[in-house]
Amino acid sequence: MFEKFYKFAGIEGKDAVEDPEAFLQSFSGETFKKGLYRIHNINDIEKWTQIVEEAFPKYKGTIIVFGYDWLGRQFAENIHTGKTLLFEPGTGEVLNIPADFIMFHDEEIADYSADSLASDFFEEWYGSDAGCDIPHEKCVGYKVPLFLNGEDNISNLELSDMEVYWGMMGNLIPKDL
Repeated sequence: MFEKFYKFAGIEGKDAVEDPEAFLQSFSGETFKKGLYRIHNINDIEKWTQIVEEAFPKYKGTIIVFGYDWLGRQFAENIHTGKTLLFEPGTGEVLNIPADFIMFHDEEIADYSADSLASDFFEEWYGSDAGCDIPHEKCVGYKVPLFLNGEDNISNLELSDMEVYWGMMGNLIPKDL
């Protein structure tokens, strides 16, 4: 398990893990590929689950957040279905990913990073004047969110404190989503 993710992320010299709990323990707080994808610190999972639930109250009590990407988009497990959900603060959308935790890492991320992590957009941003390795507590957020007619381009992005970004976007996201 997780072999394809290990290869994608360039992980070497770390023992293979066999289940999601061991994965989260082993990679708690880790950053992969210059900030493209990150795993929440085990101690922050409850906090980030609450932050996402505040922004998307329809999901309160149904998710456990485990990771996030460079755009601050949060990935969570739906506790009822075991499938992965993507919470997007810049668009105000929630996307269902038809994969459990293991499939999400070994297939969606490893085989479809352009779709699951917007890796092509990341490479474009990273190659720009603003591009940099993204610290664990930061994300690259939209200056003007897409749900308020912001442009989906590099000039509308900025490095932000992720908790501040989610706080601001969470207040703007229509609560009927």
